[in-house]
Amino acid sequence: MSTATIERRRKRHYSTPVIYFVALVLVALMLVPVAYIILGGFRSNSEITVDPAGLPSVWQVGNYFEVLASGVFWREVANSTIAAVVTTFFVVALGLMASYVLAKYSFRGRGLMYSVFAAGLMFPMAVAITPLYILVRGLGLMNTLGGIIVPQVAFALPVTIIILVPFLQAIPRELQEAAAIDGASRIGFFWRMVIPLSKPGVITVGILAFIASWNSYILPLFILNSEGSYTLPLGVQAFASQYSVDTAKVLAFTSLSMIPALVFFSLFERRIVGGLTGAVKG
Repeated sequence: MSTATIERRRKRHYSTPVIYFVALVLVALMLVPVAYIILGGFRSNSEITVDPAGLPSVWQVGNYFEVLASGVFWREVANSTIAAVVTTFFVVALGLMASYVLAKYSFRGRGLMYSVFAAGLMFPMAVAITPLYILVRGLGLMNTLGGIIVPQVAFALPVTIIILVPFLQAIPRELQEAAAIDGASRIGFFWRMVIPLSKPGVITVGILAFIASWNSYILPLFILNSEGSYTLPLGVQAFASQYSVDTAKVLAFTSLSMIPALVFFSLFERRIVGGLTGAVKG
């Protein structure tokens, strides 16, 4: 074994614990605020005032029960769920169809079209919030879930197409030719072969679209002005303003609002990583 090889292994041996330590520190920095909010919901207001960073001396489960018993909370959960599910459906459906065309068909302007979608990654929704507000108002979608679903779909399509195109390009053209010989139409090939083969990418973009819609705040803030149509991010703000003196209940409401997204992301974390890895390889 050469000296260079021994030296590389020695460096790797010493660097591995350092990498794990840095990773643990970063994870702790991200989880501590979440843990503080969740535990704060089990405390009383007097405990939070005396010792903001302490643990509950008596677990006040009633804070969470009061929030769960509120019809306002469940209405906002329903609004967020409807917006996220509908947004995800259209993002996946439109993104998959557009990506298939860009990946498998040659036509004039294909490169320009792909570049336009890629350029869409550079424009966050906050930059275009004023034109979006004018457009949504002109369409008569103010104060409706449709007013936030349509822009969310439009802004999610660029990243969806960038992820899906490499997946679809990796599908062998010979497979389509063999399917055509067997009598499968182009639409039949798309439904029976393309969608199952691109499943990892579809799941990835679907999860990203769902979480982005669930956590969306700026767009609903401008579009929704009635409490009956509030989504959870706006509901948290309204609840915090209404119960500003009841910090424990506000923390409980905030905890319950973020738990669905955290659970959803945790369950499908490997799917997201696998889908993005496949896109990079493609």
